[in-house]
Parts: sequence; structure tokens; C-alpha cells
Amino acid sequence: MTLESALQSLKRGEFVLLFDSAGRENEIDMVVAAEFVTPEHVARMRQHAGGLLCIAIDNNFATSLDLQYMHEILSESSISNKEMIMGLAPYGDHPTFSLSVNHYQTYTGITDKDRALTISEMAKIHNVENKQKKFASSFKTPGHVPLLIASKGLLAARQGHTEMSVYLAQVAGLTPVTAICEMMDAETYTALSVDKAEKFAKQNGIPLIDGKELLEYAKVN
Repeated sequence: MTLESALQSLKRGEFVLLFDSAGRENEIDMVVAAEFVTPEHVARMRQHAGGLLCIAIDNNFATSLDLQYMHEILSESSISNKEMIMGLAPYGDHPTFSLSVNHYQTYTGITDKDRALTISEMAKIHNVENKQKKFASSFKTPGHVPLLIASKGLLAARQGHTEMSVYLAQVAGLTPVTAICEMMDAETYTALSVDKAEKFAKQNGIPLIDGKELLEYAKVN
């Protein structure tokens, strides 16, 4: 079963490929549980995915850190050009972007080592008592790794890579914090097609999950 192999891969700190749906972004993300992220993971995502490397976190965790969505932060700010704020993406969902961060021990924040530190340390915050205090003392903003906040209710509310990856981590019994990165195609200059992603997955022994399968599993469980 593809889902079972994906869960086992996540538990081992390995990658999973995640396709949302043809009717949505129509994109495939490389996904790994944040608690296992090393500089090698970041390098592979940079080389083989090439999109924006982000940290997806579950909604309760975001609330404990007093985080808001970026479009909400901007709407409540004093900026004059509020017509620029994107409340809905072209595919119909609200963006999940919040702050972008660097761990305080990073230098520029963009190297594979720096981003790996930011991602793995973000996962550790989930399991401490005073999350907000530890978050404020450990991270700086703006930084080089965007935080994405999963919707309340996860897949029942929104079926994006943010929610799907966090849900996968939860089902695997892991910290609900993931590192995700869109897979790009250097030949077409667009998102990597499902066919090419399937070929990449087979060549590299990485499970590829279709969002439909995940949604069906969530309905039953």
C-alpha cells in the first residue's frame, strides 16, 4: 500500500512525494518530517525539487506560538496598499503563509546547514512546555524559511500540501511539523508533471502519494 510505505518512510526520516490534485495547484511536493531534517535533506530538496522550502505546522501549534497568517497580519497593519494583499490564491484557497524565520544560531540563514537548523529546531519547539517563550528566544524574523499554518480541521477544511503533509506526520505518530518543497521542471520551467514525478519516485525509491488516496483514508479514519 502506497500510504503505508509513505508513513514508514516518514518515520525513517526519508522523503515522500505528495500530489495535491489536478483541480488544485496540480503540483508535487517533496516532504520530510521536520524533526529528522539534516543539511543533506535540504540539499536534496534544493537540487531535486527547486521550489520554495517551507515549514508546515499544525494549527494548534501555531496558536500556541501566537502566529497569524501573513494576509491577516498585513490586513491589520498600517500599510496603505491593502489591495495587494492576497486573500485567495488563483486556485481558490487562502494562502497559509505566516512569518519567515531563521534560527538565532544561523549566519545568513540560507545555507543548507542554516536552513536545516531552522527546520529541525522548529520541530523541537513543539515538544517544550513554554512554546511561545522558546520560539521568541530561538528565532528571528524576517528569515529564510517561511512558516505555513495548516487550517483548523486539516483536510476537512483545506486540501493543500500544508494540511496533507501535517496530517501525514500526525498519522505516522510524528511531530506535526514538516519541511515541504515544490518540485519544478527545468525543461518546461513549470511544475513537474505527475508522469515525471512518478519516474523520479521509482528511480529513487520514494513513495508518491496522491491526495485523493489521503482524503479517502482521512474519511474512513
